[in-house]
Amino acid sequence: MLPLACGRTEAAALQEAALIPQWEPQAQFAGYYVALAKGFYAAAGVDMRILRGGPHDPPSVLMRQGRAQFGTFFLPTAIRERADGLPLVNLAQFVPHSNQLLVAKKADGIRSPADLDGRRVSLWGPEFRLAPEAFFRAHGLRVAEAPQGFTVDLFLRGGVAACSAMAYNEYHALLNSGLDPDELTVFPMADYGLDLPEDGLYTLESTWRDQPQLCRAVTKASIEGWRYAFAHPEEALDIVMDQVTAAHLPTNRMHQQWMLDHLRQAMTGSGEPLGALPQARYEATAEALRQAGLIPAIPAYEAFHADAR
Repeated sequence: MLPLACGRTEAAALQEAALIPQWEPQAQFAGYYVALAKGFYAAAGVDMRILRGGPHDPPSVLMRQGRAQFGTFFLPTAIRERADGLPLVNLAQFVPHSNQLLVAKKADGIRSPADLDGRRVSLWGPEFRLAPEAFFRAHGLRVAEAPQGFTVDLFLRGGVAACSAMAYNEYHALLNSGLDPDELTVFPMADYGLDLPEDGLYTLESTWRDQPQLCRAVTKASIEGWRYAFAHPEEALDIVMDQVTAAHLPTNRMHQQWMLDHLRQAMTGSGEPLGALPQARYEATAEALRQAGLIPAIPAYEAFHADAR
């Protein structure tokens, strides 16, 4: 009976926590799913639940309600949330540069930013739209906004002149639909002075203050999950596809493989330690938001960033 009793004691010692990604299950969050499936969170003393994200359950809402202690955000979104009163703290910055695009068809007469003026453009919800909003303001554009969900079907049917896309996700879906790159006009936000870092791991200031050991455990296990995913991509894809299948999502392994490979390049190509958020990059991002009129003032880096790695 002694081994069984020890096992129960160890299980009881795990601290419960919940993580909410910004979006539905996909390879964008492979590191977290891998950390859960491989037992990295449990080994760090955390009984982790990964919730199903998406437009109806954004991290800002679930964390504000106390339904999740941890969440993923684009850096500019987290800065704006902090400026608006939600005391987010960055634990790890995984995607150091922008992968966000606006995509249009040359056949619709769109070849420069000015050609988007007055046109209908599909945008994601508040968690993902700050770079396009800054882009429109910088070029003096007035667009008719349309909501964009999980797919680019509205754009493919001609319902909008341009759509939002990530280089590692929707752009690949557009090419798979039969469109040739030469048929498209692509506006990479990074090429227009908006190289805004994207996915990072966050908690609330109160959680970091009251439970620093939990925050460090979750951060280190998440980093371990990403490293394992990049070192074992086929196993990581098996784990991602289990999540996708359980959520009944319209995707496939080939698309998720493209996403994981492009994320590996995006997350490791800078040569910086995985999870680092240099102060200069943070301040450049916040200043871009301030100049665009999207935040009134820049939150202090020392309050926003935690040394949790």
